[in-house]
Amino acid sequence: MNLNTKILQNMPSVKLPKKSTATDMTPFVDVAFLILSFFMLATKFKPPEPLEITTPYSVSSDKLKEEDAVRIEFDSSGRIYFNVTVKNETQDNGLKLELIKQVNSNRNLGLTNAEMISFQNYPTVGSPFSQLKSLLSMSRDQRDKVKQSGVPVDSVNNELATWIGAAKVAFQGHKVFYMIKGDNNASYPTFKGVIDALKKNDEYKYKLITDPKAVPPGTDLYNKPNTIKGD
Repeated sequence: MNLNTKILQNMPSVKLPKKSTATDMTPFVDVAFLILSFFMLATKFKPPEPLEITTPYSVSSDKLKEEDAVRIEFDSSGRIYFNVTVKNETQDNGLKLELIKQVNSNRNLGLTNAEMISFQNYPTVGSPFSQLKSLLSMSRDQRDKVKQSGVPVDSVNNELATWIGAAKVAFQGHKVFYMIKGDNNASYPTFKGVIDALKKNDEYKYKLITDPKAVPPGTDLYNKPNTIKGD
């Protein structure tokens, strides 16, 4: 036995410390809760529809965009609702407040600042002007529970024309799209009253919101990249 072998035999063996294979998941849980909290606070939920509307079918190649828009809706019984949307959030409140101020001035409604701010925060109306002050004095939850009779559009008193005219003044300098969402079972006079209100304000272009029907496979429209393809 040589010297090197004796030295190796006499050297104490080195034991490597054992490391735990467990992973501390606490930081990951914290990050997960932070992400969840962010999405809960940042997500905007779509508000409930004020009317139950069954729209007619159509073949469409375009999806509805978020734009500055005047939206007019009516259900099968002919109740008409007026609503506005503003794309730019920094201009949102100012434009809606200007709109209701125009209506208040044109019709001498005597709305208070609080009532006009109520419209600004929830710009959906389906009542005649005679009931507007009472409606805007309610909270949003209360307004959602009220079955409004609809904005009048008859030939004698077409109040929708006043709303559209006020919107034109409030949205001066902005490109505004007029959108109509009507129930497939609504009567023709209701639709005619809406069109007459637009004509009184020299507005002849509008978009119809419909339920996209399946596009026939193999057609040129079907092969377009942005075509809505139904079931």
